[in-house]
Amino acid sequence: MLGAQPALAQTVGEATSLGEIVVTAQKREEKLQEVPAAVSVISGDALAARGSVNLEGAQYLVPTLNFRKSGTTINQTLFLRGVGTSTFSIAGEPSISTVVDGVVFSRAGEAFSDLIDVERIEVLRGPQGTLFGKNTSAGVINIVTKRPGDTAGGYVEGGAFSNGGEYRVRAGVDVPFSDTVKGRFTAFYGTYGGNLRNVTLDKRVNGYEHWGVRGVIVANPSESLALTIIADYRESDDDCCAELIGTVPTNLTATVLPTPRGDRTRRVAQDLVTATTEKSGGVSLQADWSVGEQTVTYIGSYREYDNTEIRDGDWLPRAYVGFNQLHDVGPQTSNTLTQELRLTSPADQFFSYVVGAYYSRAETERTFTRNDIVCTLTPAPTVITPCGATGTVITRPTGTANFGSVFKNYALFGQGVANLNDRLRLIAGLRFTADKLSVFHSRVTTLAGPGIQPSFGPFADSTSNDNISGKAGVQYDLAPTSTAYATYSRGYKGPAYNVFYNLTATGTNVIDAETADSYEVGLKNTLLGGKLVLNLAAYYAKYHNFQANNPDTVAGVLVTRFTNAGTISTRGGELDFLFRPASDLNISGGLAYTDAKVDKFKVPTNGVVTGVVPSGTQLGYAPKWKGSLAIDYRIRDVGPVDVILGAQGSFQSKQIAQFDASAVIRDATTIDSYGLVDLSAGIADHDDRYRLMFQVKNLFDTSFASAITSGGPGGAYRYLIPREADRYYGLTARVNF
Repeated sequence: MLGAQPALAQTVGEATSLGEIVVTAQKREEKLQEVPAAVSVISGDALAARGSVNLEGAQYLVPTLNFRKSGTTINQTLFLRGVGTSTFSIAGEPSISTVVDGVVFSRAGEAFSDLIDVERIEVLRGPQGTLFGKNTSAGVINIVTKRPGDTAGGYVEGGAFSNGGEYRVRAGVDVPFSDTVKGRFTAFYGTYGGNLRNVTLDKRVNGYEHWGVRGVIVANPSESLALTIIADYRESDDDCCAELIGTVPTNLTATVLPTPRGDRTRRVAQDLVTATTEKSGGVSLQADWSVGEQTVTYIGSYREYDNTEIRDGDWLPRAYVGFNQLHDVGPQTSNTLTQELRLTSPADQFFSYVVGAYYSRAETERTFTRNDIVCTLTPAPTVITPCGATGTVITRPTGTANFGSVFKNYALFGQGVANLNDRLRLIAGLRFTADKLSVFHSRVTTLAGPGIQPSFGPFADSTSNDNISGKAGVQYDLAPTSTAYATYSRGYKGPAYNVFYNLTATGTNVIDAETADSYEVGLKNTLLGGKLVLNLAAYYAKYHNFQANNPDTVAGVLVTRFTNAGTISTRGGELDFLFRPASDLNISGGLAYTDAKVDKFKVPTNGVVTGVVPSGTQLGYAPKWKGSLAIDYRIRDVGPVDVILGAQGSFQSKQIAQFDASAVIRDATTIDSYGLVDLSAGIADHDDRYRLMFQVKNLFDTSFASAITSGGPGGAYRYLIPREADRYYGLTARVNF
């Protein structure tokens, strides 16, 4: 129940009690305090108050959630309790599933798009192998969007922010077509210049241009039937994210690069703008039919997600003798079909249950081209010499690969609760999953060179796997306002292949399914007459056949080899609280301790023992300590308006960015601990018909990197710098009508 502006049943000012926070973490609407699991809830208003437009911003509100930024959105990753799947493979899936209005997003990149019209985000921590099942060995991000209102109305919101010139506009309208049919339609547009300057092209980079539309229609043709149709479409054009060279190279390339300043570097020198263009959209239908006291729910969806990655892989302004040019372009298309049918009993009977069946088919295809420029000069120059200079001999290695995957997933699931008495409940659930994965790959190389292997293929293969996962637990009400629980959960993520551009015969092996055994105990308390919600959780989880990236060198270029890394474990404790000492004052926050580490690493498939990560090594993107604290206060009746004040702080200890066998590289790619403070102040009329808010982001101008990677020119390290690493200001205005 975490957020700068918490998700509450009552509006601010109605009462000093917090009311009831309702979630769908167990595929039915329940009070958060009655769910026997660690769940953080972020309201859409909390994200908006922080100026966040996507899941990347949610990491500052949920202490156990971390985010790995990458050169393009398709390769970005979420981590929960220190566990996540970071891979460039087209045949690997995330460990954390993103679900929007009951629809699973099969590709990780699509989940990082703009969050539009969000009612709340539920962060389900730990394996969720029973009710959600697919790709949930580490957790679920369950996003619920807003539904149409009963009366005609809407809103228009616009914002402007400094440090690169960001402008956003959003609008929505509720349209009650009749007493039984209601609609809600929203649209958005945003543009941002970027937080870095490319000195070669003399322009800002790491910006974006996004737009999209969304519509929801809810129809109630009878008292027992509700139909919800949702359709959306968006396009994005991001020149993000350029990897800057943050350390001094050990060779002559230092003379053509901006002066490196670690995580305070803000300049790149590249002749190709790293970018991503995306188009995505889909439609879903949900039908809820009351049959007696039971509810039958059907959710069907079809989505398409197209992504084109453009990447400067040499990080230099041009090709030089001894320093080749490496440019990538990789258009990708994908589509996903899902079907779910479930039966839900009333919650207030002796044995309540949810049972159902699930099917999904996700197809992805990519065509990836790498172009090099390589030149030589005899005798070898002692100063950096551009290709094209007198006497240089130039070759242009190039290769194109076409590869793809088809994931099919079938499942039967059920979870029941035996209410033994008013205070004691037993929980049990099972899920049977059948996975089938097919892949293909073919590479045609005109001339091999740096980062370009000789021709390969055609290669095609398939694998299948069955799994039974589940959950068992007990829940006991120590008092009417205090509930304790203990659960065991089995997590599962299906098999994979390491299908990427430079695939060779030694990398065609099946990557076995990942499983997790998780134990969790928790205590949920509502205290001080409903003014304070205080939740505690402790957990231990062990992962077998952990699917992870292991750094490797292919054709002289650093890549990451997707593999079964071995056995890892994570343990820790979490505290969430929400306090309302007065009717217009809210204080919320959380603290998490995470100890995620390697238990036993497997020898990589290439047999190189130097790639074995030592036991006890901390996992990547798993800071041991992370916390947040938020305060918002509304001062009413200050003349004709109310004054709104807010503050949000977050902190995290150091974390490893590159999960590597080398202690030297792990140390060099460690992101130092940092804290961020945001402030906001604004005015609103008494009925919230209009609101004007001023924000200061990163008040103390704390600089940090979101990723540090080895493999830059001359042994240098590459840094990704997020927009939040600089102080900036913003003004947002909203009119409700």
